[in-house]
Amino acid sequence: MANLKDIRTRIASIKNIQQVTKAMKMVAAAKLRRSQSNMEQARP
Repeated sequence: MANLKDIRTRIASIKNIQQVTKAMKMVAAAKLRRSQSNMEQARP
């Protein structure tokens, strides 16, 4: 069984992964909005 230090380290690393994932989702959403806006402007 993992000791308390290992569990706390694991929890911290999972929180960091969640932060990175959230940031990546926000970047992807911004890129999607920008590309959709560009498509709307390019439409005749």
